[in-house]
Amino acid sequence: QVQLVESGGGLVQAGGSLRLSCAASGGTFSSYSMGWFRQAPGKEREFVAGIYWSGSITYYADSVKGRFTISRDNAKNTVYLQMNSLKPEDTAVYYCTGSARPGLKLMRWGQYDYWGQGTQVTVSS
Repeated sequence: QVQLVESGGGLVQAGGSLRLSCAASGGTFSSYSMGWFRQAPGKEREFVAGIYWSGSITYYADSVKGRFTISRDNAKNTVYLQMNSLKPEDTAVYYCTGSARPGLKLMRWGQYDYWGQGTQVTVSS
């Protein structure tokens, strides 16, 4: 059974940075596509960023493009989300996701097979 555990969330002022981490266990991490989603109070859950199994291809929601960077370390079974120039509208619970479909751009929650419990990110103005 694959487990994903997020960490690194917290409270930050607008314009600041945070780095989220997601540690995977129980599966073949290096073969999975990974992603990050977020859900703000009262809003739909939305795709944030995704990365291919090799790390060679990354893709982002327009709302975070140029500010967020997804990366992975397959030796450490960990995926990261570096968030810079944070805005109050980035406030949400951030979820790490994993998929056994390695070669596709996956932007829907239901396309993923594994999900973490989430970590809260709060950006104050």
